[in-house]
Amino acid sequence: MTGHLRHPRDPRQAVCGLPADTVTRWETQDPPHTERTCEDCLTLLPDAARRDDYTHPPGDATLIESLRRIVAERQHAKIDGVLVDLWSASVTLAIWDRLTAKHRQRLLTLPSHELILRCVAIYTHVTGGRR
Repeated sequence: MTGHLRHPRDPRQAVCGLPADTVTRWETQDPPHTERTCEDCLTLLPDAARRDDYTHPPGDATLIESLRRIVAERQHAKIDGVLVDLWSASVTLAIWDRLTAKHRQRLLTLPSHELILRCVAIYTHVTGGRR
């Protein structure tokens, strides 16, 4: 059984993303034992502890500009506590640019990570059927 590290900014989850109620053992030593700690927790800890690059409340249209900066700089960034990679940002923009104004407004009511996940799901649905 491996121990998990508690997320430094969200005590309801482990660094690797597991919800706190499903974690059976927390690693409590500092520094944690590398042979008994979740490898994902150890590798993601520096990025989880770093400050947000961008913060956007739901409904903030500047989220799209932040995603465009991620694509332009070809570098991942942290938006509202979630790391957004280059692929997710570019897929979100590809879907966003093809949506009508009505659908864009509906998506903007969601938190930033949910908006990105919805766009990725649309992209997967649209491209997944072609072989």
